[in-house]
Amino acid sequence: MVTADELRQVVQALPEAEERETWGHPTFRVRDKMFAAMSDDGREASVKATKEEQAGLVAAAPETFGIPAYVGRHGWVSIQLATVDPVELHELLVEAWRLTAPKRLVTGYDSDQPGPGGRQPRPTDGYDQGDPAAAQEQQ
Repeated sequence: MVTADELRQVVQALPEAEERETWGHPTFRVRDKMFAAMSDDGREASVKATKEEQAGLVAAAPETFGIPAYVGRHGWVSIQLATVDPVELHELLVEAWRLTAPKRLVTGYDSDQPGPGGRQPRPTDGYDQGDPAAAQEQQ
């Protein structure tokens, strides 16, 4: 389970991201452009995504992901915070920010991240290459 405070921590770590209450609930923006929102009770969030990513997420885990009203037709995805994987939520928030932020800001963020080419590598299906015990469990 991901809490509203944990979601906020991810967003606050992104360059120039800010929280603003709009329509009675928290929204998250970069340079005044919204990339995520959260319900007022903190149980659900929605993030900007591509239509392809939206379709894949909803098909893979309909109990966690959905198509929100109003913005769903633009690719946004609703997320149940009680059932979403924290690593996946982090990736979705960063990608939503990347889709919204100016390219120069994204380039600067990418160059500050560890990994090849600056971008942080995506986790690989729970397999931790640095942990021999995890490697044994995978076999």
